Amino acid sequence: MKDLKQRVLRGDTLFGCFLHLASPITAEIMGLAGYDWALIDLEHGPGGEHEAIGQMQALEGTPAAAIVRVESNARQRAHRVLDSGAYGVMFPRIDRADEACAAVAAMRYPPDGVRGVAFSNRACAFGTNFRAYLEASKDTLLTVVQIETPEAVANVDAIAAVDGVDVLFVGPSDLSQSLGILQQFDHPLYLGAIDRTAAAAARHGKRTGILLPKPDDVEFYRKRGYTFLASGSDGVLLNLAARALTAKLKDLAK
Repeated sequence: MKDLKQRVLRGDTLFGCFLHLASPITAEIMGLAGYDWALIDLEHGPGGEHEAIGQMQALEGTPAAAIVRVESNARQRAHRVLDSGAYGVMFPRIDRADEACAAVAAMRYPPDGVRGVAFSNRACAFGTNFRAYLEASKDTLLTVVQIETPEAVANVDAIAAVDGVDVLFVGPSDLSQSLGILQQFDHPLYLGAIDRTAAAAARHGKRTGILLPKPDDVEFYRKRGYTFLASGSDGVLLNLAARALTAKLKDLAK
């Protein structure tokens, strides 16, 4: 398996991307671009769990480890993508410690959690190495919870204290919108929220991550303790590249 969780927990700065097109081809292109991880987005992307499998297969031959953002912390949502071979799960909008506990429980087999036992799935080579997978899963599967609301920020210390939470990941657009300051990423309310999140994570030995508002923000967030950084998505990059190219072609044709 790829050593994503070990690299995250030792504090390496890791760069990831979002996959919104539900396409194995664009997943492979992004994975080969040099990212450390790639997030298959089932919360906002058009694909479902079936499409996620193809993207995981495509990413397996690249340096990028596949993480899946599920729709909720319901255990069945995590089970399905873990059984399909995800290296980690991102849980959106975790506002309280009990929600973080439910997310962690969905990631772990009993007695540590509530994940169901299934032998013949992709994660355990369709039944050939289930015991090895089971024994390693607690130490290799990454649990990421999203901090996206004022309630989450108010409870961030309790969320960070939950055993099994590895990364607190800020969604800047959702957080700023919920604070009433959409995309005002220099506003004191927003800066206070991201600093409070990083401080809580540091107190409890956890890591912090964020979808960078823009690529030039890398050092701004690294100085604040953020090491699990995302920038770019397959859909956005394709859109921007296509628009830039057509604009250039039309300009040259004038």
